[in-house]
Amino acid sequence: MFVISIGVNHKTAPVEIREKLSFSDNALPDALARLLDHPLILGCVIISTCNRTEIYAHVSDVENGIETIRIFLQHKSGVEPAMIKKYTYAFAQHKTARQLFRVAAGLDSMLLGETQILGQIRTAYQLAQKYNTTDKVINTLFKYAITVGKRARTETGIDQHAVSISYAAIELAKQIFQDLTGRSVLIIGAGKMSELTAKHLVANGVSGVIVSNRSYNRAEYLARQFGGRAVKFNELHHYLESSDIVISCTAATHYVVRAPEVRKILTQKTDKNIMFIDIAVPRDIDPAIGGLSGVRLYDIDDLQNVVDNNLMERKRAAILADVIIEEMVEEFARWQGEQYVIPTITALKRHGESIKQRELARALGRLGNPSEHDRRVIGSLANTIINQLLHTPITKLKEYALTKQGPNYQEALKKLFCLDDLDAPVGQPDDQQPVKESKQTRASGRH
Repeated sequence: MFVISIGVNHKTAPVEIREKLSFSDNALPDALARLLDHPLILGCVIISTCNRTEIYAHVSDVENGIETIRIFLQHKSGVEPAMIKKYTYAFAQHKTARQLFRVAAGLDSMLLGETQILGQIRTAYQLAQKYNTTDKVINTLFKYAITVGKRARTETGIDQHAVSISYAAIELAKQIFQDLTGRSVLIIGAGKMSELTAKHLVANGVSGVIVSNRSYNRAEYLARQFGGRAVKFNELHHYLESSDIVISCTAATHYVVRAPEVRKILTQKTDKNIMFIDIAVPRDIDPAIGGLSGVRLYDIDDLQNVVDNNLMERKRAAILADVIIEEMVEEFARWQGEQYVIPTITALKRHGESIKQRELARALGRLGNPSEHDRRVIGSLANTIINQLLHTPITKLKEYALTKQGPNYQEALKKLFCLDDLDAPVGQPDDQQPVKESKQTRASGRH
């Protein structure tokens, strides 16, 4: 029983390769089915996002399993075999678990600690379950991964520190106003950065959105997205008084908002607090505004400092997340090792039970007509002897299952107790007996 993963991500392959190896939502069911049709593959999940494509599989042979999936990717993408090998990475066993757990925790993302990937992993796993391409091993691997992702975020707070300019602006706004519910924002400029910042503000409770842009049509378009209103660019000063937060990001070569205008507005404004966020380069907002009473002014450098400090916090949290990951990798490896030797342990227990029953019947027969009490005493004695005799080899076999020598110890135990001579097959976990029948049963349940 082996788990492997083969994939590409933003660190190993350029976008022109990643896009060829990606899977659309519509293509995933057929791709999963074709993977499972291969006799080497016992279960599989495909994770495909804008920054990565990874295939996780339970296989009967590591080397051939990796090669099979690379050939599958080659046929799917049309990329040459040498290029597939160059840009894809492959992991087996505990390294596979570690890779998936790091992805789930957000440690392998372009944005350290990002939260979206955990939902994408959950969706990919649920889709594979829907189309019956998972098995006991894959199910357990992905349940561990989802647990790791949740623990990494709740126990380390790795996703709690803003590491983008737009999120940093929200973080600063919360520090000033505590609660953003009911606050109003004036957006000057309708570019992508302004749109993203406005989106996060609205998501955090800001209700009044006013958009001003040199292109009035673009201002109207952005305002509609947030249920706000557009105002003409030469009239934006009239709306400073009613705004709690002002975000400016235009391509102007001069100040769009000047200190004298704001000074006059502050004398009329009931709530003297106003926050200016200047994301533009060159700056849109006169730096002198920052010296006015009741005004907080942040430029792009201030926001970048917040991002840099928060990134350091996420890196510290990532160290704690790695501890969780290693703990769960070891736990999964222990479970996996035990699953591998379960058939041998089952056969050994069955062998012991057979000897016990045979010798118990012989002993009771020699006693003639023993009482019920005598039967219980003798039966208890026989159970104790068998259990104590088998306890050490079973315990040790579970321990050795986690080492490279595990298969050797398993084989030795089977030979010493003649377990290969028993009627029931051994050597594979119960959920894989027989493999072909199991895969056919799952295939028949596909949607």
